[in-house]
Amino acid sequence: MAVHAHPDDESSKGAATMAKYASEGVQVLVATCTGGERGSVLNPKMDRPDVWENIAEIRRAEMAAARAILGVDQAWLGFVDSGLPEGDPLPPLPDGCFALQDPQAAAGPLVQLMREFRPHVVLTYDEEGGYPHPDHIMCHRISVVAFEAAGDPEQFPELGEPWQPQKLYYHHSFTRAKFQALHEGMVAAGLDSPYKEMLDHWIDDGTDKGHRVTTRVECAEFFPVRDDALRAHATQVDPDGSWFRAPIEVQQRIWPTEDYELVKSHVETPKPETDLFAGVRVAA
Repeated sequence: MAVHAHPDDESSKGAATMAKYASEGVQVLVATCTGGERGSVLNPKMDRPDVWENIAEIRRAEMAAARAILGVDQAWLGFVDSGLPEGDPLPPLPDGCFALQDPQAAAGPLVQLMREFRPHVVLTYDEEGGYPHPDHIMCHRISVVAFEAAGDPEQFPELGEPWQPQKLYYHHSFTRAKFQALHEGMVAAGLDSPYKEMLDHWIDDGTDKGHRVTTRVECAEFFPVRDDALRAHATQVDPDGSWFRAPIEVQQRIWPTEDYELVKSHVETPKPETDLFAGVRVAA
């Protein structure tokens, strides 16, 4: 089970991993916390009044298309997008939005879904949300609560039979080591690197999580599937934008993995890992 804040997050973080496991017969479920109703339209070709007027329906349709491309199932948790506050000072978050919920109570729908789906492995964001969007941070919070509560018969007893997932992972998709390697690979191939400006402005402020990676999943074969799923979120991703400027072949050769941090485990598994189900396959 991969828990994400908005539709499109599942396609930009861990998508190739999910497609890989789904192709091997693993049941994969994406839990999407919000409908992305307050998200920006980041593709200039889609920045039109008719899109803005129907953004909620469009984002649900985009999610359905991406889900089909990845070969996974998906469920909505039903919370309302908080939006990304901007300005100085930041404006208050909208009443009733996801980020203003009590994490203990808001974990309830996810606990119920875990007990119904019975995942062995759960993927989510780190304590900073991967990046500091309030919905990503709340997604982290309810995922941690639900991981512990799903197997506890004394918590949420009305939400089904207890089920304890075995492993909890955080995504670590955006690390300096990865982008430095991809940049050098592009330069070595005689290509203009889309990563140069990012690296030139990278601030080494201690927030890079590359040193926390415990698990690298080889999934380069599924990078094209990942990109197709991402393109399905047409309001969010410009097909001519920076996401797609590095040739797939360079990415596959230079950094063929998606990377994670194992933060909680109920099974023994040596680190580093190359499989999210290490230890689980034997224990199960």
